[in-house]
Amino acid sequence: MTIVKLGYVAMSVELQNCSPSQTMTFKQFQGIKDRDAAIQKLERIAASNLENCLRLLKHNKANDIEFFRLSSRLVPLANHQELPDWNYMKALKRPLKDIAEYLKTSQIRVDFHPDHFVLLNTTNTDTLNMSVKTLAMHKALLKGMEIDPQHRCVLHVGGAYQDKEKALEQFIHNWGLIPQSLQSMIMLENDDTSFTIQDTLYLCEKLGIPLVFDYHHHLAHFENEDWEQEWERIKQTWEHSLLPIKMHISSPRSEKDFRAHADHIDASMFMRFLEKIKGSVPEIHCMIEAKRKDEALFRLSKDLRQMDGVEMINQASLRLI
Repeated sequence: MTIVKLGYVAMSVELQNCSPSQTMTFKQFQGIKDRDAAIQKLERIAASNLENCLRLLKHNKANDIEFFRLSSRLVPLANHQELPDWNYMKALKRPLKDIAEYLKTSQIRVDFHPDHFVLLNTTNTDTLNMSVKTLAMHKALLKGMEIDPQHRCVLHVGGAYQDKEKALEQFIHNWGLIPQSLQSMIMLENDDTSFTIQDTLYLCEKLGIPLVFDYHHHLAHFENEDWEQEWERIKQTWEHSLLPIKMHISSPRSEKDFRAHADHIDASMFMRFLEKIKGSVPEIHCMIEAKRKDEALFRLSKDLRQMDGVEMINQASLRLI
């Protein structure tokens, strides 16, 4: 018997005026002549994003959703090279504390998926330094929310740079340059163009990193179609984590545009995966990566209710029987 908990990404299509990713470009920042006033505006935007994040968490709890990906754009310009003296954590202490207090009353697992420019296998020193700085920002936000940062940031392996084997070894080399406190935050996922589950497992097993299996990515890009023979290895990468195993689920937009995410989840496709892993883990958390966000979760839940072998626990959790 396996418990499956469904989650979704960053924002809701059900709630109005609740974006956690409101932004401000550096050009807009420069357009405000008074620098202090410009920083105060940045802080108001970031505080509003965090307030909306809290609204989203309350929405999730009201709908039994116990798994949620936080937006990585909560603090606009947080790492901009022209703002090295901006202490945004001090300015955001109160809204972060409000989230921390709320999370103490709920069972919601939250994590991040930093943007694609976080590249740990780059050969460019500036890019690597900025990647480390961005991870440190995510760690600071997690600490501000009083969340244990361990295994809270999922990343892709990075670029293949015309030589995949060399790119994998570059990741291992760069890993030694990453502070251990940031290493412990990281999970890796297989992608849909360069690094298969076998490639990603190579790094995860060598470096002690949990692997987040992306089923859709695997269907779009694989060397060995039979992912099931790797499932035990994927599970083992989570042996030392305090969190249940995590995976990503999305559906192709179309056969022609297979890699793009659809608005919703194909429940039959998802069930084919669940039937293969049923009983192999006590609990699995499935992050829905669909254009229609929480609406996609609610529709998937409704579709799963009609399927054999599924017992719904609540609106966003089910038991495979």
